[in-house]
Amino acid sequence: MTPADPATPSDEDLIRRALADREGPAGQAACSELLGRHQRSVYLWCMRYTRDHERAVELAQEVLVRAYRALPSFAGRSSFSSWLFAIARNRCITEATRARLVVDHGADLDELPSGLPDPQTVLEDEQAARRVRDLLHLHLDETERTALWMSIEERLPVEEITRLLGLENATGARGLLQRARRKLRAAMGPHPAAEGA
Repeated sequence: MTPADPATPSDEDLIRRALADREGPAGQAACSELLGRHQRSVYLWCMRYTRDHERAVELAQEVLVRAYRALPSFAGRSSFSSWLFAIARNRCITEATRARLVVDHGADLDELPSGLPDPQTVLEDEQAARRVRDLLHLHLDETERTALWMSIEERLPVEEITRLLGLENATGARGLLQRARRKLRAAMGPHPAAEGA
């Protein structure tokens, strides 16, 4: 995200300052300003996952600490907000998929429902999900994957995605999403209905 005020340093400027003086006061101040600038967005991303204010605050703090520690690995291939969103997304997914087992010692196993899915169906679903993930990673860059995820999973409007990713081109996220979808359609090949025509 690039600030509107030309006197305000951009994210890239703050990253350079933070890395140039990592342990010094100037670097610490730059890093603090950089992460503070994105703190609200990180909290909102976490809140969408948890639907719980306290847990969202905890997760947002974890994400910001991870970003601080990983800042030297930021390569600048995408915007800082996109990179930070990927960290938040991964942390929230881990949180959401963590198993929460409840043991009921008084349960009668004969009374439990037997509607378990067929193991073959589960395996096929996992293989299909893996193929989709591979397709995304092979054919889309990080910003395209993030924009697509924000649109499909987070159901964010195009304007919000444009703002969060710091896109300054004329078409914003709309053009990015169209390009990502075209790449995926080309990668998947012709639609079966089209082949039969």
